[in-house]
Amino acid sequence: MPSNPSRSRAKDRGISTSVLGRPEFLSLSSPPRNHSRAWRRSGPCRSQQNQASENTHTHTPPDEDCMLLNPSLRGIAVSSLLAVDICLSKRMSVCVQAGSPWASVRSGVTLLALTGHGVTWVCGTLVCLSQSHSPAGQELLVNLLIALLLDLLTVAGVQKLVRRRGPWHSSPDSFPAGQASRAALVSRFLLSHLDLAVPLRVLLVLWAGLSGLSRVLLGQNHLSDVSCGFALGFLHSGLMETVWVPSSACQTLLSIGTFSWASAG
Repeated sequence: MPSNPSRSRAKDRGISTSVLGRPEFLSLSSPPRNHSRAWRRSGPCRSQQNQASENTHTHTPPDEDCMLLNPSLRGIAVSSLLAVDICLSKRMSVCVQAGSPWASVRSGVTLLALTGHGVTWVCGTLVCLSQSHSPAGQELLVNLLIALLLDLLTVAGVQKLVRRRGPWHSSPDSFPAGQASRAALVSRFLLSHLDLAVPLRVLLVLWAGLSGLSRVLLGQNHLSDVSCGFALGFLHSGLMETVWVPSSACQTLLSIGTFSWASAG
């Protein structure tokens, strides 16, 4: 006699339940409701992924270490000009040391460079001002002294901001060239306010050019430093023409200075 079908189905269900209850088949009987949690446990969390991506962004190499595949035309032109400037300046540095090609004239070139130094001109102007007794001469010397002090302060400020090193010297005071700025200022100032003969005018212009060039020969400035120094000196000379101190104000300044020196003595 055949068995009851319902009883056989219950028996099969019990067998399958007992089989699925084994430890190796638990994953088949459990519902797939913890897949996301298991993935979160096994893999990195989202905060860790965000932190890792931030670290990759923060640890990217700086721009100067990366190759610019599409540089601008302006950047190429500036880099080329700087390279030419450095190359020519080093080639023209023929009086740097004793073994240089023009080492025999190094002392003379150094003396020529000192003629454009700011201390030389400020001290010389003060000496001439103390010996001058004419109001016109005192007016000229006072304005020259103001122009020299303005040039010294401006050049020193720009040098501290730029801090460019020379071709062969490590001191960061190459740009702009102070001697070139002073030479251009003094030469234009004297040419504008003194009635000099033609040979003296030629010698004055020649001295200004050689004084700035001597810094390149000594390896202390680049050609661009000297060029910008000349431009700055011409700018200061033109500025003094617009803010010229008259003779009456110069006499007042001299009287104040004489009184302060007398009271200090």
